[in-house]
Amino acid sequence: MSTRPITRRAGRWLLAFAVAGGALAWAAHLLVAWGVIELACSIGHQHVAGISVRAFALLATVLPGVVAAAALAVSWRLHRHDLAAPRGRRERRAGFLAELGLGLNALSCLMVLFGAIAVAVLAPCG
Repeated sequence: MSTRPITRRAGRWLLAFAVAGGALAWAAHLLVAWGVIELACSIGHQHVAGISVRAFALLATVLPGVVAAAALAVSWRLHRHDLAAPRGRRERRAGFLAELGLGLNALSCLMVLFGAIAVAVLAPCG
């Protein structure tokens, strides 16, 4: 039994994560962290799911930051090691997508980092 189809399928999902993982993590950070905090603060709650609003904001910032950093690492790995010398059209296309993922994931990491700075500096319900 050949392992090539399994490798090909895993490679597609890995490349998809390398391209879109950081952007999806950033979107989740925006929706979960700031959306839930805005709703909780607008109705006067100081706790979300049994934890304080500040701790929830920190958690909703750190987890997407880790996912965005992992996507950045995967895109870096694909760009530098696995797709460094493309042999055909598919490898060139995958190399382009990995390079695109580098830029998108770097931007996503920066945006989540700026969100973390906002969580550290500003009061959530202030």
